[in-house]
Amino acid sequence: MSQLLRLATLALVFLVPAAARAADGGLYLYLQPLPAEASRLTLEIASVSAVSGSGAERPLALAFTVVREADGRRQRLLASGRLPEGPYTGLAVTIRRATLRGPDGEVSLAVPEGPVRADVPLTVARRRPVLVWLSLKVPERLAGASALSPAFAAVVPPRPIADHAGFVANTRSNTVTVFDKQIMQAVAVIDTCAGPSGLALDQRRRRLYVACPDVDEIESFDVVAGELIETADASPGDRPRELALSPDGSTLVSANQGSNSLGIYDTGPLRREDRVNVGSGPGAVVVEPAGRRAFVFNTLSNSVSVVDIAGRAVAATLSTEAPPLRGQFNARGDRLYVIHDRSPFMTAFDTQQMTTVARVRLGGPASAIAVDRVRGLICLGSTADTAIEFYDPNVLLPLYTMKTRAGASYLAIVPDDSDLYMVSPDTRSLLVGRLADRKVVSEIDVGDGPCWVAIMGEK
Repeated sequence: MSQLLRLATLALVFLVPAAARAADGGLYLYLQPLPAEASRLTLEIASVSAVSGSGAERPLALAFTVVREADGRRQRLLASGRLPEGPYTGLAVTIRRATLRGPDGEVSLAVPEGPVRADVPLTVARRRPVLVWLSLKVPERLAGASALSPAFAAVVPPRPIADHAGFVANTRSNTVTVFDKQIMQAVAVIDTCAGPSGLALDQRRRRLYVACPDVDEIESFDVVAGELIETADASPGDRPRELALSPDGSTLVSANQGSNSLGIYDTGPLRREDRVNVGSGPGAVVVEPAGRRAFVFNTLSNSVSVVDIAGRAVAATLSTEAPPLRGQFNARGDRLYVIHDRSPFMTAFDTQQMTTVARVRLGGPASAIAVDRVRGLICLGSTADTAIEFYDPNVLLPLYTMKTRAGASYLAIVPDDSDLYMVSPDTRSLLVGRLADRKVVSEIDVGDGPCWVAIMGEK
């Protein structure tokens, strides 16, 4: 009996936290750009809580505590947390201290003793995270003031129209951050499977596909509503890591790192159709512009498997001198540019003749690549370098750089907008650069472990 009791107790230890996690929802609080009258103000935030319908305060985890002028120029993720399901009436913000910069230096201001309320009706539910915009309001004239009487306004922003939506997968947060590319701000969060990885976006059907390597699944979400539509099971142990869609959106393929295979899925409805064995350690996959073949990058066997999608077979294998990390096609689809893991070289393949046409030494190892099919430029980024290099595809020589404040692990281009999107794991943010003048113009805070970005309008 005592043995049974110990087993039952052990089961409760594991089951109770799991049940608690299943009955909570996410809340993400973004501080909006500060008003002009607060440009000389510095605030230290002590705490932020969500106020439940019963009046109880549920604390959120602060992403940062000091709000300075430089931080206040853009939207920032201030706090987040998992909360019990149910209705909430607003937020409570406690300010520890405040200073005002004047001609004679910093002057301390008295702050409210208790929390400052921001009323906004919220309903927290499982797999329905809530994102809130929080705006600070201060008196227009602060000069000469000895005390600060701030007010906060909170609002749940509308979701962007489909054509303006972008998505960032956050591996360690188990979420996808939704942003509006017109205003360059986060507007929603999607709860996903544990450890979401690669994304694929069907522009026409408004579907977002998420690879779930930890649970051997692929999830499909409605772009407009952000709601889960359907889930397809991979084979046990497949660990689908990255995804790619055929140009017509009818076929989805996955690089299955756990089984050294390429998964092939029909998207209407989403179901697995077949699996093709490829090289060892497939970590990435792209589909050629014509849609007939998938190119799988095998990091452990130093090869690229070329899979005939309709024939369900490997049509060719390209050998590489170093582990291929990922690659991108030119606009015609007859050149594939491949970067390599921890290698300062880029390889260019002729995809018609299946031959190597060039092997170019870069300034250092690249971890991200995108091709600007309007200008014909190859964009290369690295997690270890705060610059994006632009290469001429004809002579494969560097033309110029774009300075950034952080390294990039993934790149994507929206040609119609002339924007380059850069995923930065170190800063947990998405940097946005203008291709026309090669300047970073926006930064969007996302979740923990960002690894991928997909944007409506991306080619």
